[in-house]
Order: sequence, then structure tokens, then C-alpha cells
Amino acid sequence: MQFKHPELLYALFALLIPILIHLFQLRKFKNQAFTNVAFLKKVTAQSRKSSQIKKWLVLCTRMLVFAALVIAFAQPFTSKTNALNTEKETVVYLDNSFSMQAKGPEGELLKRAVQDLIENLDNTENISVFTNNYTFKNTTIGAIKNELLQLDYASNQLNYEAVLLKGKNLFKTTSENLQELILVSDFQTKETVFNPVLDSVISTNIVQLKPVNTNNLSIDSLYISNKTPLNIELTASISNQGKTLKNIPVSLFNKQNLLAKTTIDIEKNTTAVFTINNEESIEGYIIIDDENLTFDNTLFFSINRANKTKVLSITEDDDQFLKRIYTEKEFQLTSESLSKLNYSDLENQNLIVLNELESIPNSLTTALKAFTSKGGFLVIIPSEKSDLQSYNDLLLSYNIRFNALNPSEKRVTTIQYSHPLYKDVFNKEVSNFQYPKVESYYTLNSSNASTPLKFEDGKAFLTKSGQAYVFSASLKTKNSNFKNSPLIVPTLYNIGKQSLETSALYYNIGEENKFDIPISLQQDDILTLSLEDNSFIPQQQYFNNKVSIITSESPAIAGIYKVTNKNNFIENISYNYKRDESVLQYQDLSGIKHINLSQSLPDLLGNLKSDSKINELWKWFVIFALGFLAIEMLILKYFK
Repeated sequence: MQFKHPELLYALFALLIPILIHLFQLRKFKNQAFTNVAFLKKVTAQSRKSSQIKKWLVLCTRMLVFAALVIAFAQPFTSKTNALNTEKETVVYLDNSFSMQAKGPEGELLKRAVQDLIENLDNTENISVFTNNYTFKNTTIGAIKNELLQLDYASNQLNYEAVLLKGKNLFKTTSENLQELILVSDFQTKETVFNPVLDSVISTNIVQLKPVNTNNLSIDSLYISNKTPLNIELTASISNQGKTLKNIPVSLFNKQNLLAKTTIDIEKNTTAVFTINNEESIEGYIIIDDENLTFDNTLFFSINRANKTKVLSITEDDDQFLKRIYTEKEFQLTSESLSKLNYSDLENQNLIVLNELESIPNSLTTALKAFTSKGGFLVIIPSEKSDLQSYNDLLLSYNIRFNALNPSEKRVTTIQYSHPLYKDVFNKEVSNFQYPKVESYYTLNSSNASTPLKFEDGKAFLTKSGQAYVFSASLKTKNSNFKNSPLIVPTLYNIGKQSLETSALYYNIGEENKFDIPISLQQDDILTLSLEDNSFIPQQQYFNNKVSIITSESPAIAGIYKVTNKNNFIENISYNYKRDESVLQYQDLSGIKHINLSQSLPDLLGNLKSDSKINELWKWFVIFALGFLAIEMLILKYFK
């Protein structure tokens, strides 16, 4: 039992006064002789004994009355916590990720959690509520009720560490308050495990909501498996959790027009293949029928009019190998000798290849530095008779330097498979293949450069620094067989593709995505991405003949966005939600000892209310005082 005004209990010491008076009575009795009083002495003895008992009883009742009144004024109460003198703070995390779309016993997990929160919290209680994309700080349920009822699902789920950190930051800085952190989620199995550290100040309460079943069907990815001048073959990867499904329809649309439809039987994973006409542009999406999670039932994609990468070859040697790689279908290759080069054409290119030049004029060096500074890419293939001074004047901007020619044979044996140049080129690392070789090479000195290809001694054969790719040896047939190696095609082809990163079939929301728009803009022009009434201006960088766009946090809604310049349509870009939430597997939290784990939000809130409830007892002590007073009156009246 606790007291609101414990200082009043000192008044209980006053109970000693009547006790002392009773024990040390100041009144003196005088003996008076009386004849023939044997009978009266007996009666007197009996009356005095009864009088003493009566006085003791009256004393006790009066002391109890006084004690009960003192305790009543001290306002006693009971509580499981020191709730009276401690301010209570409550912070609630509502997980509104896509996995919370799953159906529980009473409907969607998120919608049920919102209803439970509204129904079981006092409308006037001060709380803070945050989700994956919204924060309501120091408010009440009554004030944010409408916002919670309209709460939608978010594609960017906070990781567990971010949830705990954000929840702690929403509490006041003082540690004297009673701090309750409530996390409401399904706690899916992620790359990181939820395991909060013990906190002596914040009480962590977990409500783990689980669906009644974990079945789910999702479209995971889409890619072009084959392409001809007339047709495009699209392959969609589809996964299933749960029992085997048969005759599931899969439909492909272009805008509102149905292009193709098929059915699949699926146990765990399968593919659906569609063949469509090679049209100029397609605003497409694929749909499957699934009653569980809905966010992964549709996958958007875009096929735009082909934009050819502009490649200029400045050559003093045969460049047929470039023409075989940079074909007219995807590239616009122009070949010029150094003597006939028009410098005004440089700024309109995406990629420039210096092929076996013996010397680089100062004017070309200046033009190439300006070209790469504005986003252009450069490939340098030296000659066996290169003027190293002129080459090094150019390479100085990229922190690369050619040393003297080394006339010794070397094999190219090391491929940096993790380099962006070889992304998705190899299914696995190849340890034994027909290594290309060179008869002579230049040793490269470089700093802060990557080396996609190396010789057997670890020296660089191909180096990348900034916007420049530099070979350390001539590729002439008499000096190297690299032109006949399978490596030359992915190497030069991917360099060409990097120089103009045209948009992919689709991008994932919440990731950093980069692509180029081949367009020349006027000063102060800005590209905009829009989906119906929603539009935003992405991060963008303007170059001579392209605009590089980077998106990360935006957009937040899946769909096919239009890239426009002053309402002039340019092309389509598709975004989809990541499929991380599609796998309905959950973490076992029962082993975490320093948290309060519950399966129901009403049960948890009820327990927290019970723990912090104040049971006031002063009324009972007033009743006791009246009761003792009544007993005293009865003793005085009826006790003879």
C-alpha cells in the first residue's frame, strides 16, 4: 500500500497521548471507612472491574477512529507500479508493411490492430504512434483516429534496429517516467534478427500477429528470354507458398488491352512465357489471381522505343571488331581517322574509342577531358608505338600513367566477377578457360582505379578510372589474341551499354535506381516522373546529350510512370514493390526473456492498464472510522 500524502501519517503519534493519560491517571482516590459494608465491597469490586474494561474498549475504538481518519487523509492506494508519482509515456509502433495484408482470425492484420488500438486506449491518453512512413508524436488516439483508420500499406519497412531506435527517440529525455514501448508486427524472418537489448528504463512489449494461413502466390520477376526482329519472348518467374495449385490464370496486358493469357500448375516455383509483337513501346503488366497478399499479384514493365548508344571510333588501324560488337540494332557506330576527325561531333557521342593511335594531339586531349567531364565514356587501346608523353598527358586526369613497353608474353587469367562490367555475364566463376595473351604490354601506374581484367602476375590488363577504360596492351592480332577471345564481346559491349544506361524493364521501389534519358534539354528544363495525379522531380544530372536520373526514396507507389519535359512525353519507366514481404515466415520470439510477449493487442493493453491502475483506499478508511464510531456509541449505551 502506498500513500499520496505520507507526511500526514506522523499524526498517528498523537495516539500515544490518550494511552499515556489512561495509564497515568492524575486523579487520586481516598479510602473512606464504612460500617457493615462487606456486601457493598463485593459489589464495588465487580463494578470497578467492569468500568475498567469499558474504558479500555472506548479508548481502543476512539484511537481506531482517529487512526482511520489520519490514514484516510493520507489517501492510501495500491498499484503494481509507482504510477502516482511517475508520468506514463507510451510509444506504439504499427507495422504497416505489405505482409500485414495477410488475414488473421478477424480480418487483415493491420486493420484489426488499428481497431484494437482505438477501442482499448483512452481517447485522452497522451501517446506517440509511428509506422514505417508516418509519425504521430505526443498526441491522443482521438486526435489521430481518422488517420489511423485510413492508414495504407508502405513498401519501405523499417528494419528492427531502426524501429527500436526511433521508438526510443520518441520518449522524453528524462528517465524518471514510466516508459512503455509497444511493437505491433508479424515479425517476419529477415536478414537481421529481432533481439532487443535489455533496457532498464524502457519496458518493451511485443504483439506478434500471425495469419491463419501462410499461403501466397506471387510474381517475383520478369525478363526478356529471347528477342527477334518480329517478336519478344517474356518470361515471368512465379513462386508459391502452400499447397500445389493447378490451372492458375496468368494474364499479360498492354494498357487495358489483353495481349496474352496462359494457365500454370505450380508446386513451389514455375515460369510463364509470353510471346508478343516487337512493338515500339509497351505499357505492360502481368496479373495473377491470389486471395492472400495482393501487392505481389501484379508486375508492371515498360518496353520503350529503342535508343541507340552513339559510339565514335577514332582509329588508325582496322576496327572491324568494333563493328561486329556495336551493331546497328543497338548502337550507332561512327568510325573516323584522326586526320579527318570533326571535333564538333565529340560532344554528341556517348562513347569514344581511341583505337591504336600512335599519338594524341593536345587539341584532342582537351576535347576528350571536356567530353568525359560531362558524362561521356572513353576507351583507350594503345598502339605498340604509342607516344607515351601524349598518352600520359590525357591519362593524368584519370590518375593513370603508362610506363615503358614491356616485350614479354603475359596471359590474362584474372576476371573480377564482382565488377559492374561483368554483372550477370557469368553463371559461375570460371577457373579454367582459354586465357587470352599478349606479346607486349605497358605497365600501368594508377590510384583509385579498378581492374576488371588482370595478367597472371596481378598487373592490370584493363583498368577503369572515372569515365575512362584503359587497356595496357595493343589488341592487334600480331600482339594479342584478345580479339578472338570470348571475353572481348561482354567487355566492350557492356562498356557501350554503361555509356548510355537506358531504362530497364522495371525497377524496384526502395532501391537506388539509375538510368539515362537520351535528350538535349534547354537551360532550366527539368524532367518529371508522373503517375496519374502523382508526380515528382527525381534527382537528375544534365549532360550534352543525355540526362542521368537517380531515384531512391521516390516513387512510393508501383505503376508505370511517364517521363515528361514541360508536359512533353519522352518515355515510360515502371516501378514495382520489392518481393521481400511475399515470404510468410515468422521469427520465434519466445526465447527473448526481457520482453513482454503477447499474441493479442487487447490483452496486452489490458495488462498494462491493470499494472498501472491506482486503487484508492481512503473511502474504506472513512467507512472504518464511522464503523468504529458506531461501535463506541454502542459500547457507551449498552455496556453496563
